[in-house]
Amino acid sequence: MNWGKWIVVSFILFAIFIGTLVFVCVREDISLVANDYYKQELDFQKQIERDKNTLALSVKPDISVVNSSVLIAYKELSNLQQGELKLFKPSNAASDLIFAIKSTADTVLIFDLHDHEKGMYKAQFKWSMNNREYYLEKTIYL
Repeated sequence: MNWGKWIVVSFILFAIFIGTLVFVCVREDISLVANDYYKQELDFQKQIERDKNTLALSVKPDISVVNSSVLIAYKELSNLQQGELKLFKPSNAASDLIFAIKSTADTVLIFDLHDHEKGMYKAQFKWSMNNREYYLEKTIYL
């Protein structure tokens, strides 16, 4: 073969390589941590205040897993104004779960997750009480 044929063969192989690369990249699933991350970044000072308020609590909530159920144990649940438990799965955004929490006389809340995907979750508990906002995050495994 002469040089001209090798140049054409190398261009064809390069085009096949680029085509394969584009095909693989387009099929890759890319999950963002949050769809509204710009808004979350702007509200970051509020998050710092929530964390600071939680550290100042004498008794903090406890988040645990028992038999594929998530438990929140907190004796101040009756004083909650509003709350939210988000179970964030970093590897699959479709598996994220959000539970609204209201004031209750119980000291333990149980969320049954037997039918949900197993693996690592970040339990993000955000609540307001006595006109202050609080936030607690804990890594759990189902």
